[in-house]
Amino acid sequence: MAEQRLIRLEFTSAFEMLDFVQVVNDHIGREVGLDDDTVHWVGVAVRECVINAIKHGNKNDASKRVFVDFETGVRDEVAELAISIRDQGQGFDPEALEDPLDPENLLKSSGRGIFLIRNFMDDLQLQRAPGGGMLVRMLKRVQPAPASS
Repeated sequence: MAEQRLIRLEFTSAFEMLDFVQVVNDHIGREVGLDDDTVHWVGVAVRECVINAIKHGNKNDASKRVFVDFETGVRDEVAELAISIRDQGQGFDPEALEDPLDPENLLKSSGRGIFLIRNFMDDLQLQRAPGGGMLVRMLKRVQPAPASS
């Protein structure tokens, strides 16, 4: 199991940073013990969240920053990866999000990000950040390898 570790990233609202965030996510995910499929889906969740922070939160304003924390640890003898992503935008009410599965929303080109993140991660918390912006906290626990027969 991985030791406890915290890695903090801070960058301007630039989509060019997505690949760097992906590399960090993939490295830490493997280090904590996630399998390749899980690393991929956690990466999709992180990318979606960072895109939301840049596009919807910071409104592509290069003077605003995005903050990403990756924290590894062990709880109840299970390794886990906690990821926090914060923007400097106006924030939003998570309760006001439309359901992407409602028939009237099925053909919309956006609005599925939070839904996907909820499905890829073990826990998701959305809240307004102290001092403004949104804070998204995601958690993924390492699933034990199946016992060999």
